[in-house]
Amino acid sequence: MPVRLDFRGKPGFLGFMAQMWRPKGRFDAARGLPEMVATWRGQRFSSRELADFFELSGLPQGDDLSILHPHTASFPMLMAMLSHPVFPLPIWRVLQVRNRMTQHEAIAPDAALDLTVRTGESRILEKGIETDLCVSAEAKGRVVFEAVNTFYSRGRFGTAEAEAPASPVLVAEPVVEWQMPIHGRFRYSRLSGDFNPLHLHDGYARRQGFARAFAHPQRAIGQCLAHLGAARHAAMTLEIWIKGPVFYGAQLALRAETPPQGGAFSLHVDGDVRPAIVGRYQVFDRDST
Repeated sequence: MPVRLDFRGKPGFLGFMAQMWRPKGRFDAARGLPEMVATWRGQRFSSRELADFFELSGLPQGDDLSILHPHTASFPMLMAMLSHPVFPLPIWRVLQVRNRMTQHEAIAPDAALDLTVRTGESRILEKGIETDLCVSAEAKGRVVFEAVNTFYSRGRFGTAEAEAPASPVLVAEPVVEWQMPIHGRFRYSRLSGDFNPLHLHDGYARRQGFARAFAHPQRAIGQCLAHLGAARHAAMTLEIWIKGPVFYGAQLALRAETPPQGGAFSLHVDGDVRPAIVGRYQVFDRDST
C-alpha cells in the first residue's frame, strides 16, 4: 500500500523536524523507492507571499506566473516526503541536483492549484544514488505543470547502473553581471519550506566548509530567467543542473545562448569558470505539449 500524505495547508517546518530524526530503513536496490503520494488541494500564495516571490526572485509581475511558481509552491511537499521515516535516505544527506519542469499553459496569479507529489525512479551511480520526486499541478481540473526533481545521496548502494546526464557546456561571453542580494533569506525559506541553515546563517555555513550562506537554487534560477527575459511564458520546458552554491553577496555572471524559441545559460559565482547553475529552456505552443 502506498504511503499517503494529505495536506490541507503548507507543510510546516516543525513537522519536518519531528519526522527527520525518526529512524529510517535502508534503501533496497531491488525494490527501489517506496510508493509515496502527497496531495495539497487549493494551494494559493497569499498576496504577501506573491510579493516576496516576485521581489526575491527578480521575476516581473504580470497577468500570469512564472514556471518557477508551482516549482517553489510544491517544494514544502518535497521536504515533507524527504523527511518522512518511510523515505529510505536521510534528508541531511540529500542534495538537489536537477530539475526538469514543463508548464503546459498560463497560470493566473490567483489560481488555486491542486498539487500532487509522487516518488519516482531511482538510479544507482558509481558514487551514490539519484532519486526522483515527481510533481503535477492542476488548475480547474487541467494539468498545468509537471516536474521531475532529482536528488543525489553519496554512498555505496550496489553496482552502478547509470550515469548522471551531462549539462550543456556554454562558451559564450557573460551577458549580464549583478550581485546576489544578502537579504530575504528567511522569507524565501518560508516560500520554499527549506529552512536548511546553510541558506540562513553564514557562521553555520562556514562551519560546514562553505565560504558563507548561499541562496535557495529556485531564487537564483528566477534571477537568471528574469535577466534573460524568459521568466514567463504560457508554455515552456526548463531543465536545470545545480552544480554549486550561489553565495549571498557574491558577484554573479550569466552566460547565455538564446536561439529562437529557447536557450541555454550558465551562472558563475565570483569569477569561477565552473558554473554553479546550468539551465536549458524551450518555449512552445500549447498545442505542441
